[in-house]
Amino acid sequence: MSQRELRPPDAAVIARDVARSLAEDLGSGDLTADLLPDAPLRAQLLCREQAVLAGTPWFEACLHALDSGARCIWRFADGETMPAGATVCVMTGRSRALLSAERCAINFLQTLSGTATITAHYVAAVAGTRTRILDTRKTLPGLRLAQKYAVRCGGGSNHRIGLFDMVLIKENHIAAAGGISAAVTAARTLHPEAPMEVEVETLQQLDEALSLRPDRILLDNFSLADMASAVQRSAGRVPLEASGGVDLQHLRAIAATGVDFISIGALTKHVHAVDFSLRVVQ
Repeated sequence: MSQRELRPPDAAVIARDVARSLAEDLGSGDLTADLLPDAPLRAQLLCREQAVLAGTPWFEACLHALDSGARCIWRFADGETMPAGATVCVMTGRSRALLSAERCAINFLQTLSGTATITAHYVAAVAGTRTRILDTRKTLPGLRLAQKYAVRCGGGSNHRIGLFDMVLIKENHIAAAGGISAAVTAARTLHPEAPMEVEVETLQQLDEALSLRPDRILLDNFSLADMASAVQRSAGRVPLEASGGVDLQHLRAIAATGVDFISIGALTKHVHAVDFSLRVVQ
């Protein structure tokens, strides 16, 4: 994966994430860190389980927010797989700053590495097929750009970032607009430059959507047989995305139907935190 694909959000976005995290943890000050002499300290970060690393810019930003002179030497980069028991990073800085920032820094790393790791499992399950794994907007509040970066670290691809960068016409929009054709016509009138995707729930709706030639069609909760039929009907004219109730057990079978994308909310909403531990080096 290229460094361009793994480019994290702007520094200002990361700084805002970190500021919120530190503010809720530190409050009026770290009462326990006050007990320590504010001397130089060296520590190492360990990973207790095999995982894909993601979130190093947030980790460093937590340390730098409290000690601009803190330094991290990473032994793995975002997007790389760490074996269980690996020393991931060695850091130096002022003792009070490192220990006050520890929890927030690890919170970012364990959450984003968890997202990257589960994404990597899904990507591996469709290896050798044409299908790409996409995330959704089902992200942790306030951490959307961070989690979407983590998905890329795991080898996945991003769907739309929010409501502003793609027109996605779903069942409720279709009902409120008076049908697929009416919704598509309105979208092309109001937002002619925006990418457009249409969600369909039946093969009949698929045929109508295909005739309108959107940029992508979302197959919502289609059976495997109907997905395969949809691929045949599309014949490559419009990329197809499968979504709804997707899990690892059935992922390979879904990809085998020939769909171009599979979108999975579980990548970002079902987070298993990776087990990291920071230890002071005497």
